Amino acid sequence: MIGDSGLDSQSDRARIFSIVIVVVLGLLMARLVQLQVINTSEYTGESRDNSMRELRVLPARGAVMDRNGIVLVDNQPAFSVRVTPRYFDPNSLPLLAELLEVNEEVLVERLRQASEFREYLPSILLNGVPFDRLSRMLERIDDLKGVDYEATQKRRYPSPVRASHALGYVREIGGDELTQRQSSGYRPGDLIGQRGIERIYEQDLRGRMGSDFRLVNVHGQDVSSFRKGVEDVDPVPGRDLILTLDADLQALAESLFVNKRGAAVAIDPSTGEILSLVSKPDFDLDQFTRQITSQQWAGLNASVSKPLFNRATQSVQMPGSTWKPLIAMIALQEGVITPEETVHCAGYHPMGRGKFFRCMHVHGDISVVRAIQESCNTFFFEMMRRLDVNAFARHARQLGFGQTTDTDITEQQAGLIPDSSYFNRTHGRWTVGYQMNIGVGQGELGVTPFQMARYVAAVATEGLVVTPHLIKASVDPETGALEAPDVPPPTPLDIRAEYVGLAKEAMRRVMVNGTGRGVQIPGIESGGKTGTAQNPRGRDDSVFIMFAPFENPQIAVAVMVENAGFGGSAAAPIASLMAEQYITGAISREWLVSRMLETRSDPLPEPKTSVEIRDATGD
Repeated sequence: MIGDSGLDSQSDRARIFSIVIVVVLGLLMARLVQLQVINTSEYTGESRDNSMRELRVLPARGAVMDRNGIVLVDNQPAFSVRVTPRYFDPNSLPLLAELLEVNEEVLVERLRQASEFREYLPSILLNGVPFDRLSRMLERIDDLKGVDYEATQKRRYPSPVRASHALGYVREIGGDELTQRQSSGYRPGDLIGQRGIERIYEQDLRGRMGSDFRLVNVHGQDVSSFRKGVEDVDPVPGRDLILTLDADLQALAESLFVNKRGAAVAIDPSTGEILSLVSKPDFDLDQFTRQITSQQWAGLNASVSKPLFNRATQSVQMPGSTWKPLIAMIALQEGVITPEETVHCAGYHPMGRGKFFRCMHVHGDISVVRAIQESCNTFFFEMMRRLDVNAFARHARQLGFGQTTDTDITEQQAGLIPDSSYFNRTHGRWTVGYQMNIGVGQGELGVTPFQMARYVAAVATEGLVVTPHLIKASVDPETGALEAPDVPPPTPLDIRAEYVGLAKEAMRRVMVNGTGRGVQIPGIESGGKTGTAQNPRGRDDSVFIMFAPFENPQIAVAVMVENAGFGGSAAAPIASLMAEQYITGAISREWLVSRMLETRSDPLPEPKTSVEIRDATGD
């Protein structure tokens, strides 16, 4: 017979056992709630990463066309090798390097970057893999766990036009830029625009990535689509860009710069649309469609010819006598001379203490228009002597000199426009003699061809300052609608139109009876001004500015050719041929083209990137 104490003991054990079961079930329920409710996003994401792979669907990068629809840049098929670090066996690295014909150290670094980015996501290991190497890799793919490939695209340049500095190129993203842009969807190995239009309009050209979600097994191998593709996202192609460049004009200008260093910029004087932008020497954009090595990149940067240096917008040089129309306009506006007043030129301008600035000729009594036409140094030394240097600087800066322009060309140098604060800072005690050289475009003064084109356009329109720009329109990939860029309207100069008109008329006379008469376009009246800027490292620099036709100008051109001599010998023919090509669509002076092909820049150790201070020269 069982006593009451035995029953009580048995009952206590049952209660304790029940309590333990309840506690255990409670803990399990709590953990389940934590996993399913509290930490659901964390573990759902990890689970998806282990069982589902997102394959990005690359959008077509936008094409780039000239103003007439000629394709300058588009895409062609290419292949990229990818790696998913979680499934990759490091022991297969030597084999992969051998098959792809690349240094093993390169793959080690790429694998490290991919691992830091995301273990379970594929990252590009190598771009632009040739088909023969890809084929060899695929034959051994069973020995390369975690490695696959994707069909991608690379840039193609179907036009003979190079326009390297205007177009720019694409390269693999890396370093700090990758860190900064990860939130925008960039991954290791992705291509991103570098320099020129490719960089400035990266977001427009890139488009929007699509996604193809796939189920994978424990080995990372594709099994099937995820949820029958309901979460897949279609890519949106990048915007096509229509440039303001004229391909035929650009091709001509590039051909005329063979064996020369320098730059040419042509713009529509009424709109600021850049019709041509040439910087020579330049570089072959096609080399960036392949995996460029560090040695090749270092070679480009170390080259004496500086092909990556954009001379059109960054080369700061003295403008020589092309500066004289500007000095004349400022002098008239500031009232230091009238249109009829004359200055006597005896072949020099005295500076006192037996010193003088020389002129190339004895002009006698000479007024503004004839002084520009005959390029009288004495007249413009005197104008700058009379002018307040701060008034000069104010007018010059309104034309964009001495500063960068807010436009779609970001690689710019401001140059140098001195004022009293500059002379105080640089020289301490100074006299008016310090500024007189500026009157003839020499001395402590520096401008770029880009700025000079804007200046001559303002003369051509008798006082309207435009904003030079490269984009004419972009194409909406979904609607096909054209969208024009937001370009500031032209602003009027703080110089009376009649004074600008006098400078314009003087430039017409330069082309009729002055130093530009040898390059006048047959049957088309124009305006121009030659310039010869001294260069302490060789022959003088050849400079020329021009607009045409004289009435209702369609093109304004600035050309600078380094170490090529007199302004009328090298720069002037290039500008004249460019203007003729753009206005008429053809060249009638093949003899002048032949002469230009024979003209060369003297050898120079490195490009000019700073202002040289020298005495004046003439035309």
